[in-house]
Amino acid sequence: MKIAIGNDHAGTEYKLAIVGLLKSKNFEISNYGTDGTDSVDYPDFVHPVAQDVESGKVALGIIICGSGNGANMTANKYQKVRSALCWTKEITELAREHNDANILSLPARYISLPQALEMVNTFLNTEFAGGRHERRIEKIPCK
Repeated sequence: MKIAIGNDHAGTEYKLAIVGLLKSKNFEISNYGTDGTDSVDYPDFVHPVAQDVESGKVALGIIICGSGNGANMTANKYQKVRSALCWTKEITELAREHNDANILSLPARYISLPQALEMVNTFLNTEFAGGRHERRIEKIPCK
């Protein structure tokens, strides 16, 4: 499976750990994030992730910034993206199961690294439930 990841300066440590986790599971990774801690603009690193998800170049995306909000707002500008800002394993599970989230947005300044890794594992291992949730997903894009 192919996954795209993007982060700003607040998410560098988390991105590096997540990339290590993904590589250990043999995922193919498109890394659009910064590897530094100098201040950068999150949209520059989120747009390529969202474009890859929308085009089908990758199956899923992970984006990381300080609060997760800016990255999430940026990603959700794309019609075929359903980015979910998550801060617990349970919310991550519901985002995949009920909302068929295809991008996970992580708030690096508000969750621990072990929590982030647990959430990534949950995101990767939870399937969309379909059923009644399918019709709701179909109503999300603006016509």
